[in-house]
Amino acid sequence: MQTLLDYLNRLGKPDRASFVERCGTSEGYLRKAISKGQQLGEKLCIAIDRESSRAVTCEELRPDVDWGYLRGSVHSLPTTPQESANG
Repeated sequence: MQTLLDYLNRLGKPDRASFVERCGTSEGYLRKAISKGQQLGEKLCIAIDRESSRAVTCEELRPDVDWGYLRGSVHSLPTTPQESANG
């Protein structure tokens, strides 16, 4: 969350307002979440990652989520027993 705080603090007020609007949240909500160590939802993490141009990544915000699977950076497991037997 420190990366997110640093990112917010580097933005000027108009850019910060635009950023949080594009993320679908408010600056107050993000600052409160940061100060309380609150876990952000996956949808918001994705928006922050996208709108910050990966300056703040999903992996930093929610290390408990398997983002590598979603990003395709790891091989997916077979979804059916037949795929497992054939693979």
